[in-house]
Amino acid sequence: MISLVFLLAFTTITSEASLAPADQIFQYIDAHQHEYVQRLREWVAIESDSSNLLKRQDLIEMIHLAEERIKYLGGTVELAELGVQELHNGTTPRLPPVILAELKKDPKKHTVCFYGHLDVQPARLEDGWASEPYNLTEKNGRLYGRGTSDDKGQILAVLNAVEALQQFELPVNVKFVLEAMEEVGSPGLLKLVEERNSTFFSDVDYIVITDSSWISNKPSITYGTRGNSYFLIEVECAKKDLHSGTFGGIVPEATSDLIYLLSTLVDSSGHILIPGIYDAVAPLTEKEKKLYEKIEWDFKKLKDTFGIRNFTYSTKEELLMQKSRYPSLSIHGIEGAFSAPGTKTVIPARVIGKFSIRLVPHMDHSVVKKQVMDHLNKKFAERNSPNHIEITNVQASKPWLSDTDEPLYLAGRKAIEKVFHTEADLTRIGGTIPIVSHFQDVTGKSIMLLGIGGPDDAPHGQNEKINRYNFIEGTKLYAAFLQELAST
Repeated sequence: MISLVFLLAFTTITSEASLAPADQIFQYIDAHQHEYVQRLREWVAIESDSSNLLKRQDLIEMIHLAEERIKYLGGTVELAELGVQELHNGTTPRLPPVILAELKKDPKKHTVCFYGHLDVQPARLEDGWASEPYNLTEKNGRLYGRGTSDDKGQILAVLNAVEALQQFELPVNVKFVLEAMEEVGSPGLLKLVEERNSTFFSDVDYIVITDSSWISNKPSITYGTRGNSYFLIEVECAKKDLHSGTFGGIVPEATSDLIYLLSTLVDSSGHILIPGIYDAVAPLTEKEKKLYEKIEWDFKKLKDTFGIRNFTYSTKEELLMQKSRYPSLSIHGIEGAFSAPGTKTVIPARVIGKFSIRLVPHMDHSVVKKQVMDHLNKKFAERNSPNHIEITNVQASKPWLSDTDEPLYLAGRKAIEKVFHTEADLTRIGGTIPIVSHFQDVTGKSIMLLGIGGPDDAPHGQNEKINRYNFIEGTKLYAAFLQELAST
């Protein structure tokens, strides 16, 4: 009896002791949150807009600021050069380097690599911001500023978590890949990943992407993205624009042909009309169906926020699946047609229709390309038009899907429960993040998207923000995640 009592007491003490470091780490984070916000202020102040060539020096300054922070934490940093960027005007500006960093190197411990980006979308006060976009402004618990959510704030949260853990013990090896050209397609990064796969990535066990957000106020983990295949349809009826009073009725018009072709792609319910396009889509499993049932998502609020008249489906589960696990086709615009204010009675000589298909796992880009080409050529032949048509596939990126039962995801779910006292939503997103599938294809590592952005952060829009709550509790999340990962 005495032995049993002693054993129970020892177990209780041991259990409480194992929880104490996490509590102390969280207390450390709470005590330093104003310092963390000040760091974010310094990062936001750098106008690292990668779309503006005149801001190239700001990008390099941002890289160096992140480099200094990592070195302060005791990390080693390599600034991997990417060479030059070849622009359409013939100029070749130098690309900003990519940070390849490492903190701690213990071969007995797991190694996790975080990817994030330090560049931002353009932002100007006159675009409709309520405050200067590069001057961090706090209001009602919200931290406004360009890059607060996408992605400077999320990267800083990881670095702050590492700093907090270092006050006790950093339980795993941590690496970083931080770039400054993500918003313009990450030129040079894919090649760098391939070149460093046998060196920098050789001892990496897991890759975590910080560049993501929750679909509601409930924390979530993303395990899948859609790919994208972008097409142009060019139709030409003459060598120059024509007067509709002179040629209307006697010329088969390019715009009419184009609108007809676009109308054959998708119906009013969003169903793609291209034969065979759904053949490769995996059937819905019971396990997956249950995941969608658990997800917290207020689509009615979303509808009101954006002024949407109606959705194509009526239930949360159907909408989530249609926007993430099934392919979709969107028509984006027509180039060459008159679109300015006022009236103009012109028949455009040449017009270009633009549309894209969001791809899901198992859909092969080359197969989709052929299906699209065959469909459009068949429909154009049926129309019996004498006009010239040219179909071009200008962009393609792969979808990505991971296994939510992998240790990486179990650690993420446990960390969310520890910090937020709720079960994590497991979600797939409808957008495309090309670097994710590239990491998967090249390195073969387990990958997860663990972000802390809120559903209303407006990352590419006016008044981008991250809530102070998300920023600070998100820092705790990354700290707890690294601890949980150590025990997997």
